[in-house]
Amino acid sequence: MFNLTIDKKIMSQITNNILMIKPVSFRYNDQTAVNNYYQKKLMNYTFSQLQNKALLEFNNFVKKLENCGVNVIVIEDTMQHETPDSIFPNNWVSFHKNGQVGLYPMYADNRRMERREDIFGYLVEEHDFHIKEIKDYTDFEKHNKYLEGTGSLVLDREHKICYAATSIRTDKDVVKKFCKDFGYRSVFFTANQDVNGERRPIYHTNVMMCIADNFAVICLESIDDKEERKYVIESLISSGKEIIEITEDQKNKFAGNMLQVMGDQPYLVMSSSAFISLTKKQKIIIENFCSIIHSPLNIIETCGGGSARCMIAEVFLPKSKI
Repeated sequence: MFNLTIDKKIMSQITNNILMIKPVSFRYNDQTAVNNYYQKKLMNYTFSQLQNKALLEFNNFVKKLENCGVNVIVIEDTMQHETPDSIFPNNWVSFHKNGQVGLYPMYADNRRMERREDIFGYLVEEHDFHIKEIKDYTDFEKHNKYLEGTGSLVLDREHKICYAATSIRTDKDVVKKFCKDFGYRSVFFTANQDVNGERRPIYHTNVMMCIADNFAVICLESIDDKEERKYVIESLISSGKEIIEITEDQKNKFAGNMLQVMGDQPYLVMSSSAFISLTKKQKIIIENFCSIIHSPLNIIETCGGGSARCMIAEVFLPKSKI
């Protein structure tokens, strides 16, 4: 049983309630692959086979989370629109402790079809959450400006710091609007990766860093600018985070795409490929803070270009007052 003071600190950063979307038509998305260099086509599988394998990975992942005491709210996707990436809900929505909801502008046309306001009604009516206000940033799409939720934004919720690696999918103007509306301080930087011998922006911040209650996992190698790197390090240290540095090779295995959640105790959630890539020393450091949950997500990672953290939308909403 956790000390009450520690509980309050932990629960300002992590939550027991998470939303996950069960896929119905998962496949490689050509619209996102233009700047998500982690996606790869699996030519030996039919669409049906990819969907079935992704669904199996999804169900096994949910079961592991639930077995560890995490409250997983599973909502099935619909066939109403073509939404091959619906398994990654954290990109279009975020839920906050004050009852506010963020609704985000998406780069790919077919990803915009993932936004479903019926889910908000379900959370209120079936799970007794309270939604005070929806902050809708989707009009930015008309100006070709995008901000893909907590893919673009890695949030230190306790200290109200928003880390954002700028890219075509993480626009500074939209980040600034989010920070003004939600009371965050922005930390901007550029994170790059090697693509055919060139350094190109990483499409989402949460691919290369994760903020937990007392530590941060981050690929500092991807921040090429030394001043920006120093700025990020100083911000993390000043907010009391122990830095666990990962390499670019580990990042490519989604070791940056982690999320801390609350179950019967705090857990750091990641894919099995991420877990296997970690060194023994890194695992020991993490496990000094919390236990690890990992699950195989090979098909989802390969075709979707996202991993465990992308699949989880944290629900920090307050419960309705009776």
